[in-house]
Amino acid sequence: MAATLKERYLTEIVPQLKTTLGYGNVMQLPRLEKIVLSIGLGEATQNPKVIEAAEKDLTMISGQHPVITRAKKSVASFKVRAGMPIGMMVTLRGRRMYDFFSKLVDVILPRFRDFRGITADSFDGQGNYNLGIREQIVFPEIDYAKVDKIRGLQVTVVTTAKNDDESRSLLELMGMPFRKG
Repeated sequence: MAATLKERYLTEIVPQLKTTLGYGNVMQLPRLEKIVLSIGLGEATQNPKVIEAAEKDLTMISGQHPVITRAKKSVASFKVRAGMPIGMMVTLRGRRMYDFFSKLVDVILPRFRDFRGITADSFDGQGNYNLGIREQIVFPEIDYAKVDKIRGLQVTVVTTAKNDDESRSLLELMGMPFRKG
């Protein structure tokens, strides 16, 4: 049986990171903290049923019930009032986080058409990585016949790295397929 990503992190990746980054203490090394999946639902202002469909999709993708995010301010030009539901998110930690990450790297990303790797420019300066997925149908849990509308999904990988270089080293060793060149 193949080793889980967390076991591989502890046995293979930690020693490589120690030599690469030059840290003596294992607790100084960067590690995954959480993965946040979010969907923006701007069309929910006109059609409240959109929330139910997106909630079902996000639950199937993550294996966890999502939280509805609400507007903080009213914006008249977007027809949004404070407190209106405008999206949803789910935070994965622990085993679900590692399982989702390995599924993302091994199954989902290679399913994209003309896939040559993901950009390494989407780090935020504090060691976190953002990835936008345009269609939720690339996930094997989603049944294409039951999809009412193609929706995008934002994946944020939060690490304990101090900067982007440490985070990039961690994610590369964990199997994230960054584009070369």
